[in-house]
Amino acid sequence: MNNIAYHKAIDLLHEVASPNGFLASAENTTNYKRVWARDGVICGLAALASGDEKLIATFKNTLDTLAKNQHPIGTIPSNVLMTDGKSEVSYGGLAGRVDAVTWFIIGVCQYAYYKSDAAIVSEYNSEIEKGFGLLEAWEFNNKHLLYVPLSGNWADEYITDGYVLYDQLLRIWALKSYNHFVKSEAITEKIEKIITQIEINFMPNSQGEKYHPRAHAEVSFQDFMPCSFSPSGYKTQFDAFAGSLVLLLNIGSVESQRKLLNYSDILASETHLGLLPAFWPPVFENDEHWNLLKNNCKYEFRNYPYEFHNGGSWPMVNGFYGVALVSKGEKKKATTILEKINEANGIEDFSFFENFNTQTTEPNGVSRCAWSAAAAILVHQSLHHNFKILV
Repeated sequence: MNNIAYHKAIDLLHEVASPNGFLASAENTTNYKRVWARDGVICGLAALASGDEKLIATFKNTLDTLAKNQHPIGTIPSNVLMTDGKSEVSYGGLAGRVDAVTWFIIGVCQYAYYKSDAAIVSEYNSEIEKGFGLLEAWEFNNKHLLYVPLSGNWADEYITDGYVLYDQLLRIWALKSYNHFVKSEAITEKIEKIITQIEINFMPNSQGEKYHPRAHAEVSFQDFMPCSFSPSGYKTQFDAFAGSLVLLLNIGSVESQRKLLNYSDILASETHLGLLPAFWPPVFENDEHWNLLKNNCKYEFRNYPYEFHNGGSWPMVNGFYGVALVSKGEKKKATTILEKINEANGIEDFSFFENFNTQTTEPNGVSRCAWSAAAAILVHQSLHHNFKILV
């Protein structure tokens, strides 16, 4: 099953490989026939893992498309539609996408690392430096954590806002990736300051001045960090993507990571799909944040409990969890997650659905979704060919 699923995933990435970069889906669906920053880079990581030269070339084209359409102030496009040599650029919908900047920088550095060619980083140095400058401005209070608007990242119809854990971690990854090449003491210090603020504000019993001491004191911390906090308080759902990045980047103590691994393992094993939900538990109609969730959609509401971001299960997210498990030496658990990803991707003759209802296992979203395929490739190659992401 694993080898068949792997080759099906490679075939899908070839289908979405356009001259301008990876498209989000092979389906002719509004907005998905575009080159997206985060989707494109995640597919690009899978391309590097695969060693497929055509896919790797498509990754380079993805980075070029994003770089050419960077806004003068430094914003990287959320997505770009290329038609007849002209580009239609979106920097976000209801809000700008903060994570487009970090994914772009991560992508450039991962590509350069794979090629063992620092000149590639130099080629994009202007775009990278502008991006980092913009991230610095997005702190607003100059206290080292990004402030992210509602709808400001991949979970664009969910409830996270303010100091979102996922975005802080992506920034650390981007800074560390860039610093692998430039070796700047100032960047090293910045990374340490961001990590310190994460530990102070997202973990219990932490020493240091909190951003929001009253709200921090009221949180009932569990075996994972809350997904976000803002002036209105903390949102305490488990964020599987952020949790995977915590493990990959070795944030927190050995004990806190052990607890996170244990929580994640139990949660995945208790679902019908055997996969981690993107956020958990779901937000229900009688919950405090239901109206915030209900109103955060531009066209139609999709975040019913157990679906999409609201407790739905995404192969893409589980791909990063699988890679994190490999990085921790948990190969048996990573093998199980890969099997579950492949089973989900294989539903309806390998339709590679975007996500699934965690309660019913019914597929949701777009089919032939490129980053669902990328997830399988990343975990497969990490397990069987020792592929290493630069972290």
